[in-house]
Amino acid sequence: MTKTRLVQILRNRKISVLLIVVAVVALAVVVGFARSSKPAQAAPPVLEVGVVQVEQKNVPIYSEWIGTTEGMVNAELKAQVTGYLLRQDYKEGSFVKKGQLLFEIDPRPFQAAFDQANGQVAQYQGQLEQSKAQITQAEAQLAQAQSQVLQAQARLAQAQANQVKAELDVKKYQPLAEQKAVTQQDLDNALQANTAAKAQVDAEKAGVEAARAQLAHASAQIGVARAGVATAKGQLENAQAAAKTAALNVSFTRIVSPIDGIAGMAQAQVGDLVSTTSNPLTTVSTLDPIKVYFTLSEQDYLRYTKPFLGSAEQNGSLEQLELELILSDGTTYPEKGRFYFADRQVDPKTGAIRMAGVFPNPNNGLRPGQYGRVRAVTSTQENALMVPQRAVSELQGTYQVAVVGPDNKVSLRTVKVGESSGSMWIITEGLQPGETVVAEGTMKVRPGMTVKPQMVNKNE
Repeated sequence: MTKTRLVQILRNRKISVLLIVVAVVALAVVVGFARSSKPAQAAPPVLEVGVVQVEQKNVPIYSEWIGTTEGMVNAELKAQVTGYLLRQDYKEGSFVKKGQLLFEIDPRPFQAAFDQANGQVAQYQGQLEQSKAQITQAEAQLAQAQSQVLQAQARLAQAQANQVKAELDVKKYQPLAEQKAVTQQDLDNALQANTAAKAQVDAEKAGVEAARAQLAHASAQIGVARAGVATAKGQLENAQAAAKTAALNVSFTRIVSPIDGIAGMAQAQVGDLVSTTSNPLTTVSTLDPIKVYFTLSEQDYLRYTKPFLGSAEQNGSLEQLELELILSDGTTYPEKGRFYFADRQVDPKTGAIRMAGVFPNPNNGLRPGQYGRVRAVTSTQENALMVPQRAVSELQGTYQVAVVGPDNKVSLRTVKVGESSGSMWIITEGLQPGETVVAEGTMKVRPGMTVKPQMVNKNE
């Protein structure tokens, strides 16, 4: 390459570099001009938040327990005789009245037993009447025998008197006959009369003994007749008892409701063989009012009843409880309940005591087996500080509220919460009455941020 050509190339490179520098400078001037001509941005608006003031007042403290509904009276209907189920006479789940027929068991074998028992009653009734007639007959024979005894005794007395007279005549005639004052014939006649009188006495004695034997026989006949009456009475009473049992069994074939209430599902079908050992056929429950069982720990029970342990008002204090029932869907049952009873003992296994309340259930809307929460005011906390629950943030067991100061600047403050009352928290530490806290927009605020507070409803 010649020297002239080399000089020409270097000259062209210098010109290119110069052009590049000029272009970069021009671009920088244009960009700077554009930035200087753009208008200034407006400052961000102040965040508007909903706030409430910390309220101080006396607050009722509610306690809640898990509850289960149960019928006021639950009557399990079981078969009281063995037989085949013939008919179901009610609609499952319907309201039934006391005495209404629910089931029928085949009554034919029980009716046959009843008829047989009645036949035996008639048989033994006849035997009793026959035995009574025998007593009457024996009593008549006894009276006749007693009369015969009296007559025989009277004849014996007469014969004895005649014999005494005849014996006196003999004693009188013997010395006279020796003296020839009377004839031998007169003495012989007196001796014969005396002998005849003695024979008559012996005969009358035998008659008395015979009459007495008849009297003893008549008395024995009365004893036999009376024993027959007693036997007939016992047999009749047994037969009557059997007839009553048979009649009762016939009545047991008709299973009726013992109470007014709601009848449950039938647990046996028509044609099933049921007996006294079978499961209940169904259950009828009285549901108005309805009973709700709930359980208190021993500590809760003592906390509420301890002030009354030394007085007679303990039961009265419990009966003053007004109960609310929160249903499983979160709604509150419209009827208020009252305390019904506390169990007699604390369960040593769980350390809890079972209690029950009753609630009006006019339309039978509540049914046994439903779960809910029973709530009642158990104490009052005086001068409690209240804030809405939505104003309190929780993070890993720590509770915070955003406090708005007089300069509308936000500060985060850690607080301690106590019991809840409706939609409000009781603050036990960290706030003062009248302070302003953020209730709406708590997630948007930051410490030191200036906000525009707007008062909102505490309960919304």
